[in-house]
Amino acid sequence: MRAIIYCRVSTDKKSQETSLERQKQELMKLAERHGFIIVDCIEEQESGYEINRDGIFQMLDYFSTKQADCLLIQDETRLGRGNTKIALFRQLQKLNVSIYTIIHDGQLELSESDSMVLDIVSIVEEYQRKIHNAKIKRGMKKAINEGYNPSKNFKNRNHAPGRERVSFPIEEVIRLRQKKLTFEEITTILNGLGYSVSKATVHRRYKEYQKA
Repeated sequence: MRAIIYCRVSTDKKSQETSLERQKQELMKLAERHGFIIVDCIEEQESGYEINRDGIFQMLDYFSTKQADCLLIQDETRLGRGNTKIALFRQLQKLNVSIYTIIHDGQLELSESDSMVLDIVSIVEEYQRKIHNAKIKRGMKKAINEGYNPSKNFKNRNHAPGRERVSFPIEEVIRLRQKKLTFEEITTILNGLGYSVSKATVHRRYKEYQKA
């Protein structure tokens, strides 16, 4: 497997540099014992409670782009502490990343409490998806009951989004507003039909149209 080594200390004191080097050397030996190919070794001096770390985003980029398969850390606290640790565990879990530690001399064994929290987070995320999908369906049903025909009106829904100015059919926003739908309902309908747009953008573009 392709591995990313991640080393962290919490201060920028000169004395901590030896700790970083020690972590790196021990993790390289761990990689050698398991036959891993080291893709990169990331070192940083940041608080474990801080999630906005350059090294963390660099690490996640490797995994999200499928350039690496597993993460090597000294122990779970090197990845993060408190809520930051749980958030990163969950993100790595969703990316199917295996975590190996020196402490376990193999794959990380989560504590019972951490496992329970991650299970709860997973359940909450699933219900959030269900709520989001339900909102789209309810909004669409309301619009259709008012005579709205999405297959007729959204002629360009398969066009790829991502232009500098988000593209979506403002005339349909006007039509849906006339049918008494809220901006939130309109936004969920647009998102459900492939237009990646926020409620704020829909509202702003609607106001611009009115002033034109």
